[in-house]
Amino acid sequence: MKFMKLGIRPDTFYTEEATRTLISDLRGDIVIQINDTSYLLHKFPLLPKCGLLQRLCSEAGDSNNVTVELHDLPGGEEAFELCAKFCYGITINVSARNFVPAFCAAKFLRMNESVEKGNLVLKLEAFFTSCILEGWKDSIVTLQSTSNLPEWSETYGITRKCIDSIVEKVLTPPSKVAWSYTYTRPGYTKKSRHSVPRDWWTEDISDLDIDMFRCIITAIKATCIMPPQLIGEALHVYACRWLPDTTKKSPLEGLVPQTEGLKEKNWLVLGTIVSLIPGDRGSVSVGFLLRLLSIAYYIGASPVTKSELIRRCSLQFEEATMSDLLFPLHSTSEGHSYDVDLVVAVLESLVVLWRRQPPTAAENRHFLGSIRKVGKLIDSYIQVVVKDVNMPVSKIVSLAEALPDIARPEHDDLYKAINIYLKEHPDLSKADRKRLCRSLDCQKLSPEVRAHAVKNERLPLRTVVQVLFFEQERGSKETNHKLLLPELIRRGTQVLTTGNDEGKLKGDPDEKLSRREGPGRTTIARTSERDQQKMKRSDGKLPLALERKLAISEIEEVESVKKKEIREEGISRRKLEPKKIVSKGSRSDHSQDKVRDR
Repeated sequence: MKFMKLGIRPDTFYTEEATRTLISDLRGDIVIQINDTSYLLHKFPLLPKCGLLQRLCSEAGDSNNVTVELHDLPGGEEAFELCAKFCYGITINVSARNFVPAFCAAKFLRMNESVEKGNLVLKLEAFFTSCILEGWKDSIVTLQSTSNLPEWSETYGITRKCIDSIVEKVLTPPSKVAWSYTYTRPGYTKKSRHSVPRDWWTEDISDLDIDMFRCIITAIKATCIMPPQLIGEALHVYACRWLPDTTKKSPLEGLVPQTEGLKEKNWLVLGTIVSLIPGDRGSVSVGFLLRLLSIAYYIGASPVTKSELIRRCSLQFEEATMSDLLFPLHSTSEGHSYDVDLVVAVLESLVVLWRRQPPTAAENRHFLGSIRKVGKLIDSYIQVVVKDVNMPVSKIVSLAEALPDIARPEHDDLYKAINIYLKEHPDLSKADRKRLCRSLDCQKLSPEVRAHAVKNERLPLRTVVQVLFFEQERGSKETNHKLLLPELIRRGTQVLTTGNDEGKLKGDPDEKLSRREGPGRTTIARTSERDQQKMKRSDGKLPLALERKLAISEIEEVESVKKKEIREEGISRRKLEPKKIVSKGSRSDHSQDKVRDR
C-alpha cells in the first residue's frame, strides 16, 4: 500500500492537563476546541495556510488569545492534528487509510491554492489521483473509509472516483491484470501463478460494507460486460463472508447469538444480496439459493425476501443434489433435526409454477423429465430424513404429497422410505400408519416391491389388501389376454373357411373379415369390461364390496381386541355372555378369512 510523506520536523505534540500543545519557546495565542479536546497553538504557522482560521480570527478582533470552536470539522481531532502538523512542517504520513479524513478536513479548513501555493489540498489531490486510484487495494481501502464520512466523501467526489476506478479494474481482462490481489480459494496454490482466475476480484471487494458492495455490483451490472455467473460468484463470496453458516450439524452451538443489531445487519445484507442476483438462469447455483433461504428462516427475514428466494429455488430445483437439501433445523422447540418445511415450501412453489404452465408446456419432454427428476430426489431425501426418530409423521406426509402424481412414474422409492419410517418408529399408531401409507399408490409398485409389501407386517391391513387386489387384478388381465388372442385367431379362421366354402365373398376379403370380427371383438370387449367393472371402481381404488368387507373386518377386529382386554382384566365376566363373545369372535375370524380368500 502506497503512502505520501510530508514535512521534515520531528513530532513535538504532547498532552498537558487535557490540552494538546507542542514544545515551543513561544507561548500559544490561539485555542481551538474540537469536541472534548483543546489545542493551544500559534497563529503564525496556521493562519497563512488555513483560510477558515483567517476569517474566524479576523472576526474575533486583535485580541492576543483567540478561541475557535470547530466541533463540526470532518474527521475530528485526528484529522485536525494532521493538518496542524502540516502547517508546522512536522512529518506526516498519508495513506489510503487516513486520506479521506485528512482531505475532508483540509477542504473544510480551506487549505487550498488560493490561500497559499503548494498547500495541503493540492498535495492530497495529487496523491489521490496518481497513487490511490491507480492501485487496486488502495482504491478499496479508501472506498471503505468513506463510510465514516459518507456525506463529505460524496460532496468532494471521493466515493464516485473510487467506485469508477474499482469497476474499471474489475472489467480488465485477466491477462492484463498486473496488480496484487487476494485469492485464497481451495486448490488455487496448485495452479500456475501465471494464470489469473476470472473471479480474482471477488474476495477483495467482499471487505467492503454492504452499501459500498452494492454500489460496486450495481455499477458492474450496468456495463452489461461481466457474465452473470461471475456476478453470482461475487455474491456467493460476500455471503460466505458476512452471513451466518447454517449448514453445520450443530448450528445453535456454532452460530453467534442473534442480537438485535446483528439481526438488522443480517437482514440488510441478505436482502441486498437477493436483490443483486442476476435474473439469468444459472447465474447462481440452486445450492447457494437454498442456503440463502435457510439463512432467511434462521434470521427471520422479511416475507418478501423469503418468497423471492423460494421462487428462485423452485425455478432451478431440478439441479439440486441431496447435500443441498440437508439443512439442520435451528429451532429449539422442535425435536427433529432436519428443516423439512424449507423443502416443502420450495416444492409447493414448484407445483404452482407447474400448474401455471400452458397445456403444451406440460406435455414437453424436458419439463416432464425435470419434474420426475425432482420426484426422484425428494423420495431419496425422504429416505434420509425418516431415519430421524423424532421426525413427526405429518412432515413426511407433507413431503410425500407435495409433488403431483406425474412426478412419480413408480412408487418403489416412496415405499422404501415409508418402510424405513415404520421400522424406525415401531410405536406409531394405527391411524398414523394409515395416514402415512395413504400417499402410496399400490398400482405403481414393481412386482418385487409388491411381493415384499404382502409380507410386510408393519403395513396397515388396508394397504396389504390393496397390494393383493391389484396383484390379483394384474394376473387376471394377463390371463385374459393370453386366452383372448387364440380365441380371436380361431374365430377369424372360421369366418374365412365358411366364406370360401359357400363362395359368397364379394369385394375385399379383409373387409369382410373386419366386419365379421367386429361384433365378436365388441362382445368379448364388453364382457371383459363388465368383469372389470365388477372388480374395480372408476377411481382405481378397491371395489366397493371389498372395501365394505374390509371396513367391517377392521371394526370387528377392534371390537375383538377391546373385548379381549376386558376379559384379561376380569371386569366383564359377570356382564358379558361367553356364548356371544365366542360367536362374535368366530364371525370376525370368518370375515377375515373371507377377505383373505378374496
